[in-house]
Amino acid sequence: MEQDLRQLQADAETNLATLDNLKDLEEIRVRYLGRKGLFTSLLRQLGQVSAEDRPRFGKLANKIKEELEQKFNTRKAELGASDTGAAGQRDDLSLPGRLVPFGRLHPVTQIMDEVCSIFVDLGFAVAEGPDVELDYYNFEALNIPLHHPARDMHDTFYINDSILLRTHTSPMQIRAMEKEKPPLRIIAPGKVYRCDSDITHTPMFQQVEGFLVDRKVSFADLKGVLTVFCQKMFDQDDIRLRFRPSFFPFTEPSAEVDIGCVICRGEGCRVCKQTGWLEILGAGMIDPEVFKMVDYDPEEFSGFAFGLGIERIAMLKYGIDDIRLFYENDLRFLKQF
Repeated sequence: MEQDLRQLQADAETNLATLDNLKDLEEIRVRYLGRKGLFTSLLRQLGQVSAEDRPRFGKLANKIKEELEQKFNTRKAELGASDTGAAGQRDDLSLPGRLVPFGRLHPVTQIMDEVCSIFVDLGFAVAEGPDVELDYYNFEALNIPLHHPARDMHDTFYINDSILLRTHTSPMQIRAMEKEKPPLRIIAPGKVYRCDSDITHTPMFQQVEGFLVDRKVSFADLKGVLTVFCQKMFDQDDIRLRFRPSFFPFTEPSAEVDIGCVICRGEGCRVCKQTGWLEILGAGMIDPEVFKMVDYDPEEFSGFAFGLGIERIAMLKYGIDDIRLFYENDLRFLKQF
């Protein structure tokens, strides 16, 4: 047994000395030290050796194997430093390295973070609530009666008669006011769900609800906050805002808010349909009926609320005309942001 081990070692070292490339070296290594190599085959014969001699031969076999592995590694390093490769040319170390691709935040996530950051700088706290909401918080407590179209099945994903996927993040108004007393300045970002699907709507989208409650809050305060937000969001200090009368069940008075087109700066273009204006969000003063649902005295407190779609902001900021691009996972589109 010892003679066979020594002979195997000598043969391996002889072959090792004649090698001049890495490919042949690997073939010889596998031939002698591989799982099905000559050395492994020889070790299987240890079972035929007497119990007295087995420890000595086993120790010798391990020593020879370690020596061979070390010599193969040394020879591999030597050949690696001088090997010219299959093409007969060395690697050109002056060539630029390959860039490793790295991940980045989704454009909608980037806009969400920016929107939240702006409002946090204005003193608003951030609150999050459940995606699966009770009818009470999503509709009833927000002064949305049973006959309102927003309750219809074509608008809302119902789970049962009292549980649904929230259609806006406005339920956080009620949840926050139930737990805290004024003054309150809160934004509620998150996913919302509606039965819409076209180039400007998706069944799931991101929204930020904001509200402020205190004594002597006026519509002028609302206009001031939204003006500062739009200036920072679109990086235009001279941006114009237009408030058009509208209706929302939980605000009175209510308004749709337009901004001067950020593409043409009000001159008229395809994006703003030649009007010079772009709709951006809805807002208004919180309806006294909402305050009554949370035991706030509407004679003592007043407040405003607003809601904006993050995808809408992203489309305006980046000049994108199809909301579905955000969710098709096309890397050619996403890697631009």
